[in-house]
Amino acid sequence: MTEHANAVPPAIGTVPDITERLAVAVLESFRAHCQEAGLALAACVVDRGGNPVASTRRDGAQLGAISLAADKAFTAVAFGAPTSRWASSSRPGEADWGLAGSLGGRAVVFAGGVPLYWDGHLIGGLGVSGAASASDEACAIAAAHGAGLRTEP
Repeated sequence: MTEHANAVPPAIGTVPDITERLAVAVLESFRAHCQEAGLALAACVVDRGGNPVASTRRDGAQLGAISLAADKAFTAVAFGAPTSRWASSSRPGEADWGLAGSLGGRAVVFAGGVPLYWDGHLIGGLGVSGAASASDEACAIAAAHGAGLRTEP
């Protein structure tokens, strides 16, 4: 073995990504917030590529909440911004009209999805669904912060 056997070749990147362990910690924080607030919601954590890492649907949450949570997480990581950013600008006639039809129809343009940042790096996304979108977003932010992550760079 050469002295460079463990070195990363210059053409290969080393970008932080969320781990299963951290995704589970985010969901544990989510569960604690839901318990405290008396909410029955669903949540999904995705990695930098938008792939699901961990998800949960709390007892009593709407059946469709889990798939919507996954799409909110996907949208948040795809754009590196909360899904609420497009609530106004994606209305008919506004600058981002039609955005909801992008990303293969998975883009969500209302609150509940947040990007997950660690040490300034986008490492994944969290989507929460099952209540009013403002409550979904508040829960997502609380869950991220409870796991030691930020929702802004």
